[in-house]
Amino acid sequence: MSVMDAMTVTKPAGVLPQLDAGQKPSLIGLSREEMGAALREKGVPDKQIKMRVAQLWNWIYVRGVSDFDHMTNVAKDMREMLKQHFTIARPDIVEEQVSNDGTRKWLLRFPPRGAGRPVEIEAVYIPEEGRGTLCISSQVGCTLTCSFCHTGTQRLVRNLTAEEILSQLLLARDRLGDFPDREAPQGTIMPAEGRKVSNIVMMGMGEPLYNFDAVKQALLIATDGDGLSLSKRRVTLSTSGVVPEIFRTGDEIGVMLAISLHAVRDDLRDILVPINKKYPLKELIDACRRYPGLSNARRITFEYVMLKDVNDSLEDAKGLVQLLKGVPAKINLIPFNPWPGTNYQCSDWAQIEKFADFINSAGYASPIRTPRGRDILAACGQLKSESERMRKTERLAFEAMMIANHGADD
Repeated sequence: MSVMDAMTVTKPAGVLPQLDAGQKPSLIGLSREEMGAALREKGVPDKQIKMRVAQLWNWIYVRGVSDFDHMTNVAKDMREMLKQHFTIARPDIVEEQVSNDGTRKWLLRFPPRGAGRPVEIEAVYIPEEGRGTLCISSQVGCTLTCSFCHTGTQRLVRNLTAEEILSQLLLARDRLGDFPDREAPQGTIMPAEGRKVSNIVMMGMGEPLYNFDAVKQALLIATDGDGLSLSKRRVTLSTSGVVPEIFRTGDEIGVMLAISLHAVRDDLRDILVPINKKYPLKELIDACRRYPGLSNARRITFEYVMLKDVNDSLEDAKGLVQLLKGVPAKINLIPFNPWPGTNYQCSDWAQIEKFADFINSAGYASPIRTPRGRDILAACGQLKSESERMRKTERLAFEAMMIANHGADD
């Protein structure tokens, strides 16, 4: 079994994440059934389980508490038991940076859980008029080796758990004052009305569909109507094309889908996105056509990085229109962000506009994405080595270009 295939192994129901020595299990990220089983194991009577789970669910996901002592309608002896055996704490913030345009970036640290030492990931928040979008990671590192992305030089360390995926959302809402009775830091740029985090995109580190079970559980909790209650139309999962899991994503999770496409010919996509050798374009597009709930109101987003003299000709634009014929789609054109050592260059702006005009004239929305938070991305020089700094800088710049305007507005 390959490393990639290993990432799709199904987690048996009820199995809790691996714990390190002295680490308490978290109640965050458990299904109601798993939470009930955890309480039952600690002696909570069966007749109380449903009520206790409902209490905890409300405090964790509606009120956003991270300390059992704040659960004022839970009996003191129950709170003491919870503190002794469980945690609902947030991950450690290693660094928080704020851009002049309001973009926020958190470097978060999680326990080793088999990785040998604590691991770190990033979450990025981009405020826009009418929405606030949070980019969430699903893995530490990545198995994919997309040739235009410097992140491909990073080895996969481990999958994130459902708790760790959800914790990125909970922490962002904490920091932005997006829970009841909370206030955002003075001067925070965010939507004037409604939720501060209104949209989430699975576009951070890793391939979400190689960590399907944890991503599924986290997103089902994030969209649960009795808790965090995000609309599934405002949640977008981005994949490089793990075909066997695409239908499952729509059928079992029901969120919006984004495809990292970047080429319209197999020979070129084999180079740019090597997973194409395993799942070529015909299989990928066929899977997209079968995506549950696909309609003009629930379009698939196709991400297309603009590489000079590589994939930016009008012939490529024509091929893109032909490839996606009949698929309700939006095409995000992403200007390439060069990094030292890369053989690629960003397409000329005039060429990007010609490409976009052709796609638009064919009836597809094709917004051109521009980077956000450049000033804080350039400040990543505090990392230990040049290679680590550039790898992180490139990843975050690329994420920021892809994040904007994903998901429905209503």
